[in-house]
Amino acid sequence: MLKLNNLQSPKGAHRNTKRLGRGQASGQGTQAGKGHKGQKARSGGGVRTGFIGGAMPLYMRLPKKGFKNAPFKKEYATVNIGQIEAKFESGEVSRQTLIENRLLSGQEKHRPIKILGNGELKKALTFVNIEKFSKSAAEMVEKAGGKIESR
Repeated sequence: MLKLNNLQSPKGAHRNTKRLGRGQASGQGTQAGKGHKGQKARSGGGVRTGFIGGAMPLYMRLPKKGFKNAPFKKEYATVNIGQIEAKFESGEVSRQTLIENRLLSGQEKHRPIKILGNGELKKALTFVNIEKFSKSAAEMVEKAGGKIESR
């Protein structure tokens, strides 16, 4: 039986590290596999990805096309109906109550909220000032006798 005290990596997964610069007999002495001088032999040496020896790099030569939505993307804090069912007995569900019940934390406290339909809702809850609902979540709220209000 596999337990924490008898875990092993698969055969061949672990290799000993090359011990560089430990004398001529080691096979990696003198220049330690870096050749003779030059930029690549220096510590921190080498060129960045996409560098073409001083020529204009390919990624700069190619035309930039298309639309990038990243600057306009809206990120939502998501909460599942099942989580709300577990934490709320009755009453209102708002940003403040979600924070108090620890369903929103960190950056999510400040993001717009979206309620998703994972789980089941059997309590009649009133949702106040929640920006978005998935179709299944909205149906569950109405089916349980709850309301969705925006003030």
